[in-house]
Amino acid sequence: MTVSAQPRSVVVVGAGLAGSRTVVALREQGFDGHVTLLGAEGLAPYDRPPLSKHLFDRLAPAWLADELGGDALALADEVRLDARALGLRVGPGAVEVTTADGSVTADAAVIATGSHALLPAGCEAATTLHTAVDAARLRTRLTRGTRLIVIGAGWIGAEVAGVAAAAGVHVTVVESLGAPLTSALGSTVGALTEPWYAAAGVELVTGARVAHVRTDGVVLADGRDLVADVVLAAVGARPSTGWLMGALPLDTDGSVPVDGTFAPLGGPSHVRAVGDVARRVSARHGVVTGGHWDGALRAPAIAVRSLLTPTSGTGPDDDPAPYVFSTQLGHDLAMFGQPGSADDVELRGEPSTGLLTGPSAAAGDGWTALWFSPGSDVLTAVLAVDRPRDVAAARRLFTGPSLPRLDRGRATDPTLPLRGAVTGS
Repeated sequence: MTVSAQPRSVVVVGAGLAGSRTVVALREQGFDGHVTLLGAEGLAPYDRPPLSKHLFDRLAPAWLADELGGDALALADEVRLDARALGLRVGPGAVEVTTADGSVTADAAVIATGSHALLPAGCEAATTLHTAVDAARLRTRLTRGTRLIVIGAGWIGAEVAGVAAAAGVHVTVVESLGAPLTSALGSTVGALTEPWYAAAGVELVTGARVAHVRTDGVVLADGRDLVADVVLAAVGARPSTGWLMGALPLDTDGSVPVDGTFAPLGGPSHVRAVGDVARRVSARHGVVTGGHWDGALRAPAIAVRSLLTPTSGTGPDDDPAPYVFSTQLGHDLAMFGQPGSADDVELRGEPSTGLLTGPSAAAGDGWTALWFSPGSDVLTAVLAVDRPRDVAAARRLFTGPSLPRLDRGRATDPTLPLRGAVTGS
C-alpha cells in the first residue's frame, strides 16, 4: 500500500521508551504535524531497567525526560496516558486506533506498545515485575527476613535475586534449565555465573520445573515443596500486540515482523512498529527479537525517517546490534550481538568464582566470552563481565556493514586490546 504524501498527523501507541523516543524523533526530524501519544499505565514515560536493578535504592520511576532528555509529553499535541489501545483499523492512507474511551484517527501510526510479563499456567498466584506499579508492590512486600522464591534465572530473575539478598531477604532461585541464563548465553557460559549465587547468599536450584505456585510457596515437578512469603515469576515477556489481531501480520509469538525501516513485512507503508513489539530482520544478525533497550532507544529515529522520507534508504548505522546490559549478583554484564546455538565459545580472561564489586570490578579484572560462527573467525557476539574496556571495543566491532572477523588467538589474550584482534579478511 503506497502513501503519496508525507503524513500530517501521527498517532504513537505506547508511552514507554520506544514510544517516547518516537515523539522526540518526529520533532527532531522537523515534523510539524499533529502528534498524539497514547499510553496504558497512566504514568509519564519512564525507564524499565531500574525496576529490577535498583528495586530498593530508586523508589521513584526513572522518568525518561530526565534520564535521556526530550520531553515527549511537551512535544506531543495530544497526550492520553491512560488510554489502552483495543484495536487498530488500517485504511488507505489513514489509521484509526480504538481505546476504551473513544478513538484516534491519523495519517500514520507507530506501534510501540511494548510487552507484558509471561505468567505460565499454574503460576497464577505468583507476582511479576514489569511495571512501576509492580515494583512498588514488590518492594513493600520484601522486607528484611522475608522469604522470596524467584522462578527463572534469566536477566530479571538474577537482578532481583541479587538486590533482594543484599537487602536481607532470604532468596531462592528456581531454574528449569541446567544453568542460569541458558536461553540467552547457552549452558556453557551460563554455568559460569552459577558461583555468583552462593557468593551473594542466594540459593540456586537448577533443573527444577515449577508445577504449581501457592500463595505461600511452590511445588516442584519432582514433588519438592518450597515455602516462601513471596513468589516472583521472572520467566520472560511477550509482545503486547493482542489488540493488533487482524490489522497487521503477527508472528507466532505475537511480534510484528518488520524490515530494516521497521515497516511491517507485507503490511501498510504508513505504519511502523518499534521496541518490544518488533521482530526485525538484520543484515548482520539475522532475525532480532524485541526486548533490547538499545533497540527501543535507536529504532524510533530510523522508523520516523523512513516514515517521513520513504526514499531515504538505510545504512550500517540503521542496523542496531542487539545489546543487553545487566547488573546482577555483584557483576556488570554487557552483551553485544546474537550468538547461535552451534557457535564456538572462546573465553578471554579467567571467570571469577565469587562476588566481584568495587574497585576491582572497575579496573576490569573480569572476563569476556566470545562467540564465533562454527570453525570460523566470524564474531557473532560478545559478553563482557566486569571488563569495561571490552564493552567499548565490542560496541565498535558491531558497527560495520558485516560481522567482524577476529584472530582467535589474539582475541582470547586478555592482555591485548580486543580491537587489535580484528583481521583484514
